[in-house]
Amino acid sequence: EGLIEFYDSFKDMFEFFCKNTTIHGTIRLVCSDSNRMKTAFWTLLLLSSFGMLYWQFALMFSQYWAYPVVLTMSMHSEPKMFPAITICNLDPYRFELVSEHLVQLDRMAEESITFLYGINTSARLFHMNDRNIHVKDLSNIGNLSRSSFKLSQNFSLLRTTDLRSGKKHSSVGFRLCNATGGNCFYKTYSSGMDAILEWYRFHYMNIMSQLPVIINISDHEEQIEDMVYSCQYDGEPCRPSDYVHFHHPVFGSCYTFNSKGTDPFWTATKPGIPYGLSLILRAEQKDHIPLLSTVAGVKVMIHNHNQTPFLEHEGFDIRPGIATTIGIQQDEVNRLGGNYGKCTTNGDDVNVKLLYNNSYTLQVLGECWLRPQLTQGHCFYQLYSRLRNHHLNCFDQCPKPCRESLYKVSAGTAKWPSAKSQDWVRQALRHQNGYNSTSNRSDIAKVTIFYQQLNYQSVNESPLLTENLLLSSMGSQWSLWFGSSVLSVVEMFELLIDTLVLSLLFCYQRLRAKKTLR
Repeated sequence: EGLIEFYDSFKDMFEFFCKNTTIHGTIRLVCSDSNRMKTAFWTLLLLSSFGMLYWQFALMFSQYWAYPVVLTMSMHSEPKMFPAITICNLDPYRFELVSEHLVQLDRMAEESITFLYGINTSARLFHMNDRNIHVKDLSNIGNLSRSSFKLSQNFSLLRTTDLRSGKKHSSVGFRLCNATGGNCFYKTYSSGMDAILEWYRFHYMNIMSQLPVIINISDHEEQIEDMVYSCQYDGEPCRPSDYVHFHHPVFGSCYTFNSKGTDPFWTATKPGIPYGLSLILRAEQKDHIPLLSTVAGVKVMIHNHNQTPFLEHEGFDIRPGIATTIGIQQDEVNRLGGNYGKCTTNGDDVNVKLLYNNSYTLQVLGECWLRPQLTQGHCFYQLYSRLRNHHLNCFDQCPKPCRESLYKVSAGTAKWPSAKSQDWVRQALRHQNGYNSTSNRSDIAKVTIFYQQLNYQSVNESPLLTENLLLSSMGSQWSLWFGSSVLSVVEMFELLIDTLVLSLLFCYQRLRAKKTLR
């Protein structure tokens, strides 16, 4: 009895608790025991307070387990790495390895245009007689033109008519079926130009896919000196290590500057036009394929480092004979991931095979690329139709990156070179960079890309309700309804333990009394 305080009854224990606890209102239960109405009122009031308290606790836990986030925006100003810049000549080349197939495709296109519009296009429209790009030693490769590959004659352009609002409308499209000739897909366009471009692009990529894997297409295209007449960054001339070359199936020869983003040479320390990347580019159409691209100029895309540039979906065109200045402003987005949202750091946890060995980006990828070439097109168009109709759970399979840099751009243009300066500009380019054009049309372009300011905005996700904030809110609610603290909770646990001990003692006494009677 010196270690544990025993009570004579549960009533004594409850009275002791009510008179000595720090929980407000409990003393009213024993001080007003002579007035049953007051005792009932305070009992009801305390029970209601307990109910409200635990109802608030339930709301807090439900909100906590929903894992809400709050966006915090902050501004930073510091030297930062210049983004990766990809440029492509909008002038795809005709490779000698597939020259016969390209000539056949041009004849099919000529027949289709004649069938649709009754226009007799000449061979010059398709550059059939122009010189092709000559490649080095092809003796060990063979001529793909003599291979068993043939263009599909079943994938042709069609004209369809339908009645809408009582009027007859005409559209142009094509039909594409699977390998067995079934499950046909119909694609129509209100503009015949769009239909012809899509049809030609499908066949062109089908032809280009026949190039052997061992052929490095980049070795057979132009050198950077043939496309970039002048390159300077921060007033310093560009170095051969500053760019990498790759071939795009539609846009042809492409170069990416600062692709890795690890060279200190590309660290931007000052904003403004003089401290950006300045390029003078060739924008002529010597070997232009008119049905593959209807525009002339240079494609430019600003993107993150180690990122595959999807030039058909992003970027913008630089017009020939124009000086374009592009100011960029960077924003950063950092997502929490985990329980607070679905995102991926590098794509390793995504259950979709990535086609490119670069940093993860949110793009639609499917299984079409593992199929034969003709059925690839059928698979792609079916997949694209399901995507447009919102039948693909793309955002569930391909989450957003946890860290992402976004670039806002603003551009300005001016005629370049001007009428009075074009003669000496062309002379300077001819002597220094091998520029030998005699055409009267504009065939060069200038572009300058720079940071408008080194300030950048960072948008970060943070938990709306952390463990500390949850405990603090629970304490506030406890204090609101009972005016007590954590020690009051300990007192309640003490009451429960005393009740349990006293119950065991009473049970033991009853069992012992029964044995004594026996």
